[in-house]
Amino acid sequence: MPTIDDPTLVFEQERVRLVRLAYRMLGSIGEAEDVVQDAWLRWRRVDHAEVGSAGAFLSRTVTRLCLDVMKSARVRRETYFGTWLPEPNAMAPDEDPGDDLTLTLMLALERLSPLERAAFLLHDVFAVPLADVAVTLRREPPAVRQLAARARKHVQSARPRFPVEREEGARIAKAFFEASATGDVAALRSMLADAVVVHSDGGGKVHAFPRPIVGIEKVTRMFEGAARKSWIQHAQKLQDLWIDGLPGYVSLEPGGMLQTVALDIQAGLIVGIYFTRNPDKLQRMAMRFGGMLGAPVSH
Repeated sequence: MPTIDDPTLVFEQERVRLVRLAYRMLGSIGEAEDVVQDAWLRWRRVDHAEVGSAGAFLSRTVTRLCLDVMKSARVRRETYFGTWLPEPNAMAPDEDPGDDLTLTLMLALERLSPLERAAFLLHDVFAVPLADVAVTLRREPPAVRQLAARARKHVQSARPRFPVEREEGARIAKAFFEASATGDVAALRSMLADAVVVHSDGGGKVHAFPRPIVGIEKVTRMFEGAARKSWIQHAQKLQDLWIDGLPGYVSLEPGGMLQTVALDIQAGLIVGIYFTRNPDKLQRMAMRFGGMLGAPVSH
């Protein structure tokens, strides 16, 4: 086990956790990695003999850096074109996500103040003691307890009562892709809940619906129109994935556009569909599947 005398190894052991924390705060893997790199530079300069707990010190540093980044990020979100979704954090179906925060919960966190978000993530998700959270946020413990309680209340409705089992999620995601890729609207309709909502993030750079589409009738009409125009047909699935805790996949659409799809499934039906199409948010995905992007899309 490395000691504080080996600060590089100590930091590297914390890196994955720190990136996960920063990503949950910011919704951007790139920004999370930048913040952690900044924390590394600060860690190199600190007097390690004065550090009681490396993990606590680094969590505090990353959280405070994230709070600074969130000030400018919120300004950018206000001018963002259409629906904003976090950069997809994709994992293979058999990978351990490390926590139970799903995409729907991350979107619920977006409605919180930065301090509420930090208090909830640190205390409820990363199990940081309340006293340490108070030091990190420079608030008294009772105030931090209130921040976490308010946050918990706001996100409670976004927590699934019965999280989908991996096998069921994979089965429904597979059926959804096959039905959409062949234009089988009747099959798609059979998978949808009455109150299904479609979210589509193109960032103003590629075609996407600027506002959520709500309800099975409107969503079905959307798929019918997309099928007529071949927007979703003849896609090539690149890999089944779990995207921020939801079953889904990454696909290559007609015209060579990359897209991720995540499905929120409750009681066997799809209640939320999340299309991420903004190429800025798919750069890492493009690098991951770079060798496959030149392959022709089958018609």
